[in-house]
Amino acid sequence: MAADLMLGIDVGTTAVKVAAFDLDGNPVAAHTTPYPIHRPRPGWAEQDPADWWRGCTEGIGAVLAGRDARAVRSVGVVSQVNTHVFVDDRLRPLAPAIIWQDQRCAEVARELDARLTAADQERIWGGPVVLDASFVGSRAEWFARTEPELWARTRWVLSPKDFVLARLTGRIATDPLSAVRVAGPDGYLHEAVELVDGLAGRLPEIAAPEAVLGPATEPALAGAEVVVGTMDAYGAVFGTRTTEPGRGMVSCGTSLVVAGASAESVPTPEVVSFPPKDGLHVHAGPTQAAGDALRWWCRVSGLSVEEVLAAAGAGEPGVVFTPHLMGERAPLWDSEVRGSFFGLSSATTQADLCRAVLVGVAMSARHVLGPVERACGFSLPSLAFSGGGSRSDLWTQVHADVLRRPVERLRVADSAVLGAALLGAVGVGAYPDIATAAAAAVGVDRVFTPAADADRLEPLFAAYRESHDALRGIHAHLTTWRDRTF
Repeated sequence: MAADLMLGIDVGTTAVKVAAFDLDGNPVAAHTTPYPIHRPRPGWAEQDPADWWRGCTEGIGAVLAGRDARAVRSVGVVSQVNTHVFVDDRLRPLAPAIIWQDQRCAEVARELDARLTAADQERIWGGPVVLDASFVGSRAEWFARTEPELWARTRWVLSPKDFVLARLTGRIATDPLSAVRVAGPDGYLHEAVELVDGLAGRLPEIAAPEAVLGPATEPALAGAEVVVGTMDAYGAVFGTRTTEPGRGMVSCGTSLVVAGASAESVPTPEVVSFPPKDGLHVHAGPTQAAGDALRWWCRVSGLSVEEVLAAAGAGEPGVVFTPHLMGERAPLWDSEVRGSFFGLSSATTQADLCRAVLVGVAMSARHVLGPVERACGFSLPSLAFSGGGSRSDLWTQVHADVLRRPVERLRVADSAVLGAALLGAVGVGAYPDIATAAAAAVGVDRVFTPAADADRLEPLFAAYRESHDALRGIHAHLTTWRDRTF
């Protein structure tokens, strides 16, 4: 059998997704292996790296069951980033992985951030940045202080993707996009890495996302070539065809990512502008909770996801929900802010609260979209929509209404895993470049346009946007209370 399939692997926050596609982007088979997030203390969020590898092997076996092992030509891997595992020289994890939601390093991050002047930031990153609790330097400094013996034994600080690639190929490498805040177009940023003693020697070599690491050692893959891959958000950029100026996307998964592509770049501190590639700038902002907010509401309301979505369809707008359940990343970059419902009255129903959760997540997308468009230098006329949230017609329509523009739901909801597969295909020469690959493989399922009365949500969005400043003092009091209590 000819090697005519491309395999994508997405090591996400709640599951590993493995999918095989033909070279036109048509799904052939897919498998999802869920795993837990452990929260041993308030503000902490951890995972067992063994779950990542188990998800990969189970998924590969399930997707390729009954197929000739030689059918897979290439493998691409993407993963959650700002998640870090400290491993020894034999790739054994020395502690649970600290995932991107974790806020334990917030104080260390503030210390590191305070060392840098505006001029320092301009020199290192080309503009203002915020070093937060998910920054690899914050994690390394915290680990070195609290676990000095384990830090001394640490050989590598790896993202989930890098950990899986090392197990899959025997090589240790990362890509410049996954090395958030510590890498640029020419490799590691010396001054950023040197903020923490000993970090530089524990980071993997950097290679391009489409660079071939080597053949897979997993027997089921029969030596298919494996590429370096990248972060899941950038995998979604590829899998939504946000590879041309003027295109934008919203990926509504565990967290939410808004991105836009342009030929120019306007420095905008609220979002991340990635190093340009082939003249294309991609600007993106990740939030802290999208699907995670829905899961939280299911847990506290006692409803299933399906029941929440059904109830939300009957709910009325009026209550504002802010999904800042573990702080917020873009555009606030505030580890102290917490979620809230406001605008409650004696007439508020459970259905209204269900709808408020969906609308609040969509408002977080619009909140990020503003600085993404400022970074692009123009408004995006429409947005590709993917991720688990896109499987719901209601939630997709809510996004169109809140964002006030057409939303294109894509044929492949799991855009990150498709993007991973496309990277692998580019690496082995099946496509000349990622833009060509995305143009060939990404298709639209349905376009959702804003409802005629969508403008009635404008006052609610204004309240959402202003709530952060209005409640800043309250959140500071709550942080003091949490610090004293725990």
